[in-house]
Amino acid sequence: MDKIIAANWKMNMTSVQTHKFFREFKKKDSKKRINKIVIVCPPFASLPAAAKDTKGERIKLGSQNMHFEKKGAFTGEISAEMLEEYSVEFVIVGHSERRKYFKESSKIVNKKLLSALKNSMVPILCIGENEKERKKGNAGKVVEKQLRECLAKVPEGKMQKIIIAYEPIWAIGTGKNAEPKDAQEMHAEIRSIISRIFGKDTAKKVFIIYGGSVKPENAGELGRMKDINGFLVGGASLDAGSFIKIIDNA
Repeated sequence: MDKIIAANWKMNMTSVQTHKFFREFKKKDSKKRINKIVIVCPPFASLPAAAKDTKGERIKLGSQNMHFEKKGAFTGEISAEMLEEYSVEFVIVGHSERRKYFKESSKIVNKKLLSALKNSMVPILCIGENEKERKKGNAGKVVEKQLRECLAKVPEGKMQKIIIAYEPIWAIGTGKNAEPKDAQEMHAEIRSIISRIFGKDTAKKVFIIYGGSVKPENAGELGRMKDINGFLVGGASLDAGSFIKIIDNA
């Protein structure tokens, strides 16, 4: 199975900074990557710059968000059709920051996910427990509830077109890291849940990537875990050299 390494730039990187990133990336990239799919998800305003710099390259583009409607009176939102103009193939849905700050429910996340599939885009579905839920021993129950709600009405044949990103909320931007064995345990649990919903064959083929403060220093050990199929990288993806090291170590 390939490895997927996706960069979530969040609300960082102007167009000028985006051009600079890709100039540095192209200089430092080994050009020898095999079996690794690299995705960059810039903010909306930097998508034109990223599209220009990645044209003809092996880097794929993703979006950090997308509205579930085709068009309409939705101030501040963006549609699949708008994203397609920039060759965006992936879209992040259900990120914990969207859930926390913008009050997105799993019902809304499900609508976005189904819309992405309808528009031939690959959803990167984020799930994960907070520190309180983990300490109570409820991590497995929390992610199962999120999965069942966010994947409602998804046909079994479409499940392989969805990437699951396990992001323990307590490890995002906190400097805390899940131990590789703990991350592996949760990834295995997620695969087991998918197996119960969609069957074992489907579960084996689904990409489950990890997104809890991934850095060059921990990417190697995490990447060797059986059920970790790559990473969703936050802050460490803003520096081209750091991101390349994560890609190489994955």
